[in-house]
Amino acid sequence: MKNDEGNEKIVISRRRAGVADIDIIRAIARRAFPATYRDILSPEQLAYMMEWMYSEESLRRQMGEEGQVFFLAFFNSRPCGYVSIEKQEEDLFHLQKIYLSPDFQGIGLGHYLFGTALEHIRRVHPSPCRMELNVNRHNSARKFYERMGMTCLRSGDFDIGNGFFMNDYIMGMEIGTETDLQRTSPPSAEYIYRRIQAKWPQNKKIAVILQSF
Repeated sequence: MKNDEGNEKIVISRRRAGVADIDIIRAIARRAFPATYRDILSPEQLAYMMEWMYSEESLRRQMGEEGQVFFLAFFNSRPCGYVSIEKQEEDLFHLQKIYLSPDFQGIGLGHYLFGTALEHIRRVHPSPCRMELNVNRHNSARKFYERMGMTCLRSGDFDIGNGFFMNDYIMGMEIGTETDLQRTSPPSAEYIYRRIQAKWPQNKKIAVILQSF
């Protein structure tokens, strides 16, 4: 697919996911989750958490009774990542998951998914509130969240059953405040274009089309 200048189009998009998309989420998770934690968690804990978080039954429960809202990201028509958000209290949301397939890391799509979560929260809760998330204390993703404007609030060790623990920082950011409204906007198509060129320099003739927020 090419534009009027003959450049290859790359369309970055996202949409809300539902029960019908569980197989897609699980397929991405099978690549993204072990790649994230293989140097942090034991193989036994990885296997336990994959079943705990990503079995079909678990995802149905998350989307249903737990009220988690999922979004999928696409690189052209290929699913490449997901994010989920849960409202936990009147003015508190939790970013439960944000993962990209390893093939698509490093081109700005994490920023795109993070922006999707913020846009959703601002839409459903126009007044000031807070978004928090858990990140493993040995996970370098903490630096990404700090770049997105989050700060470390506290730490904790959470028993998840079967003798396993999540050893996490809890990070947070205020949403809907004056500071939040002045924060850098979601990534532009130009920003993602530059990141793609840096990662895949052979792709000289491309045009990035970014689904707006």
